[in-house]
Amino acid sequence: MPNIVLFSGSSHRDLSQRVADRLGLELGKVVTKKFSNQETSVEIGESVRGEDVYIIQSGCGEINDNLMELLIMINACKIASSSRVTAVIPCFPYARQDKKDKVGKNCSRAPISAKLVANMLSVAGADHIITMDLHASQIQGFFDIPVDNLYAEPAVLQWIKENILEWRNCIIVSPDAGGAKRVTSIADRLNVEFALIHKERKKANEVDRMVLVGDVKDRVAILVDDMADTCGTICHAAEKLVSAGATKVYAILTHGIFSGPAISRINNASFEAVVVTNTIPQEEKMKHCPKIQFIDISMILAEAIRRTHNGESVSYLFSHVPL
Repeated sequence: MPNIVLFSGSSHRDLSQRVADRLGLELGKVVTKKFSNQETSVEIGESVRGEDVYIIQSGCGEINDNLMELLIMINACKIASSSRVTAVIPCFPYARQDKKDKVGKNCSRAPISAKLVANMLSVAGADHIITMDLHASQIQGFFDIPVDNLYAEPAVLQWIKENILEWRNCIIVSPDAGGAKRVTSIADRLNVEFALIHKERKKANEVDRMVLVGDVKDRVAILVDDMADTCGTICHAAEKLVSAGATKVYAILTHGIFSGPAISRINNASFEAVVVTNTIPQEEKMKHCPKIQFIDISMILAEAIRRTHNGESVSYLFSHVPL
């Protein structure tokens, strides 16, 4: 693959190295550091003139610092005469702030921060965005540049078939109505039934009431969602499924944020396993929670980069990606 340079930000170097290994590339030389006043400094250590540049930086950890680092890296490559700069953002930051709140006296003054992030990436000089399982697919419309929203679904399907012996007697469950499209797609591919849980929130990160729609009695229930943060929703959903007669409960999530009391909640919940992709580093959390397992999605990202670089279609790929 000539005329391509792959850089890693500091948020998830392990994933960047996995992608580079799959592409047969060396990660580009870059030094990131902070001045004593906490300003971010980036030094690109090799020529990018006329090169097709890909910068891998996930929206996790110190999110604001990592976002700023990504913006500076994009701008540094752009003004160094690279031919194209693609930001590979496995977990898109601020994706949950994609619209104004529907309730509350101050809803008219709520920000749409996902749109702000899109503007910042464009102004920094990004020519293309590659991300995975956006919290809301309409975020693609916030950009005036191409956005490829990849899906972890092929990897999820493979994990289910390889690790759940009773998968033919399973039921795919969405922990909220917003994920109905996601679970129906997976259920159709597995030729099994699906269910959903309607939840009502009193406030952010706190669920008031849950209602199960569907029959899970004497079946393996697989909760599927795009992300889990404090894990209150999926843990309440797991208890709801067990009380409704499910024999086992699994959770499969694309982005395992696991902040606050998430780890202790998972340890105390009725899960056989909580499976996440490695869009966010999970090594430390796995040490404290043996139920957490991860699916490597570096092949999906690597293949997207290869196809983008070669001018091939990305949209067909992700229902057939070889893992």
